[in-house]
Amino acid sequence: MHRLLPALSFLFIGLLSTHAQQPAKPKPAPNPSLAPIQDVAGLPRVLLIGDSISMGYTLPVRKLLEGKANVHRIPTNGGPTKNGVANIAKWLGTGKWDVIHFNWGIHDLKYMPDGKRQVEPVAYEANLRSLVATLKKTGAKLIWATTTPIPEGELNPPRKFGQVKEYNEIAAKVMAENGIAIDDLNAWITPQLATMQKARDVHYTAAGSDYLAKQVAAEITKALAK
Repeated sequence: MHRLLPALSFLFIGLLSTHAQQPAKPKPAPNPSLAPIQDVAGLPRVLLIGDSISMGYTLPVRKLLEGKANVHRIPTNGGPTKNGVANIAKWLGTGKWDVIHFNWGIHDLKYMPDGKRQVEPVAYEANLRSLVATLKKTGAKLIWATTTPIPEGELNPPRKFGQVKEYNEIAAKVMAENGIAIDDLNAWITPQLATMQKARDVHYTAAGSDYLAKQVAAEITKALAK
């Protein structure tokens, strides 16, 4: 046994050395859509609020409105409405916003391991009402974006979602009661899903994000003109 100890110690040290020499996995590069921007003096300020779908169209919207507006976005994936309620004050900050284009939905209607949706419909409506009340206090022109379609069948990564239509109808009721303009991105992108939505995924190709951006920029431009 005593003869084995030096050999085992040597083996253990060798394993530690090998582990230490393995290069650390590089961290993924930050999404460029989340980088803060510097305002161009004299231009109106626009804020985009949304999940990864909105992250996809942030940069092309910014490009389309270059020289017309300072297009900011929240510095993260907005997630479900409960995340919005917890963080909306921080996201709005203290600056003045002229237009706020916002959406929550896909994360809310996602089924969780317990078999319930992340935010069930009754809570979704309550959260939206709270968020809208906060957003209206900014004095900005508000634009609600409908939640985009989710493909049927098995998804990659595997996820199960509730009905987009149910949540969009809840949001439509809240927005109508509050006089908020609706940017119907769901209707806009639906005819293009076969070519612009990634296979078995809720996200879009670069062309799909560009296509969504055209509609978002058009609605923002319309709001700025009023």
